[in-house]
Amino acid sequence: MANNIYRREAIEYKKYHWKGKALLLAGMPAWLIALLSFTFLLVLILALTFCSYTQRIDVRGEIITLPHSINVFAPQQGFIVQQYVQPGEKVKKGATLYELDISRHTSTGNVSDAMAKVITEKITNAEEIIEKIAHNKDETLDALNEQLRQFNDSMRETTRMLANTQTGLKKMRDNLASYDTYLRQGLITKDQYNYQHSLYFQQQSAYQSLTSQKMQLESQLTQLKSDIVTKAADFDNQISSQKNQINDFKNQLVESNASGNVIIKATTDGKIESMSVTAGQMVDKGSSLVQIKPTGNVEYYLVLWLPNNSLPYIKKGDTVNIRYDAFPSDKFGQFPGTIKSISSVPASRQEMAEYTNVNVNNGMNQQELALYKTLVEIKDKSFTYNGKTLSLSNGLKAQAIVFLEERPLYMWIFTPFYKIAQSVSGPINE
Repeated sequence: MANNIYRREAIEYKKYHWKGKALLLAGMPAWLIALLSFTFLLVLILALTFCSYTQRIDVRGEIITLPHSINVFAPQQGFIVQQYVQPGEKVKKGATLYELDISRHTSTGNVSDAMAKVITEKITNAEEIIEKIAHNKDETLDALNEQLRQFNDSMRETTRMLANTQTGLKKMRDNLASYDTYLRQGLITKDQYNYQHSLYFQQQSAYQSLTSQKMQLESQLTQLKSDIVTKAADFDNQISSQKNQINDFKNQLVESNASGNVIIKATTDGKIESMSVTAGQMVDKGSSLVQIKPTGNVEYYLVLWLPNNSLPYIKKGDTVNIRYDAFPSDKFGQFPGTIKSISSVPASRQEMAEYTNVNVNNGMNQQELALYKTLVEIKDKSFTYNGKTLSLSNGLKAQAIVFLEERPLYMWIFTPFYKIAQSVSGPINE
């Protein structure tokens, strides 16, 4: 009964009754709508025809210096004995950076030290042998020279006696001719004549004996001189042999020292940027020890790895926009750069392995593409922010916007149709 208190008509009237006045706005004139539509279409057509858009790609890169920063690595496994420089110091080429102990230790002590001690003893023994050989050489040569002096004296005396004997023999020969005349004249007897002949033959025998003695002395002198030269050469050969052994021992000593402590030296002039290890620390072969930043005329470049599909649209001298990871672009903005060089052959995997930004580019695995190394010359090497000077450094990560092909907008709109036309076209006949 409660539902029937009000008439249905009254309820329907209250439901649809307007509580305000309805006002109908006048519509826009048709000519105005047509004018606006025509203007929109005209602006759209003009924009598509005369406006253009440049295709661009984002490429990750890394700052490098020319000459490059030098990373010094450990040649062998060992531990640092001593550190000779500190970060921030300037060093010259060949300056000592670290002393690295790579020796082995056993229960008897250090192997390298023991080997060095034994080799040093061998060198000392060889030097003592050389001294003894040199002493023996002097004594032997002195004795031989004394014999040579005595033989020379004997030779001179024999020569003098031989000359006297020859003079006496000549006189006796002349006298013997006179005795022949005296015998024919009967002035002397036959016995006297034979006695003179006997004296002559004795003198001749003495002369021949002295001649043989002289020849023997000459032969002995020649042999003695030869012995002196031979003995001296033998001693010199023994000394040379010992010196060669000493050189071999010194080489062994150098090798032994090389297996003991190794000196790590700077390979170029520069400034010590960072040191990875300190004294007492163990290092493995190939561990980074120190980084040296070259000083002087250092140029900064941005290394980019461009995919092969971008090469037709870029050239040397093109401008790129650079954003550094260390300096956010929302505060520092973008920086200009100029392409200096583009490699003509793809980069090898070994070369790209030296850099850290060659794995991902625009969500694409760059290892599937041929990448070309590109050097970008940087105009601004440093800038100021809040009164502080900020400088670029080797290894700084950056992102570059590389501008490729520029086309009118309508050509970009019809790009899918170009691809469709190419896919449905037949073989191309030359």
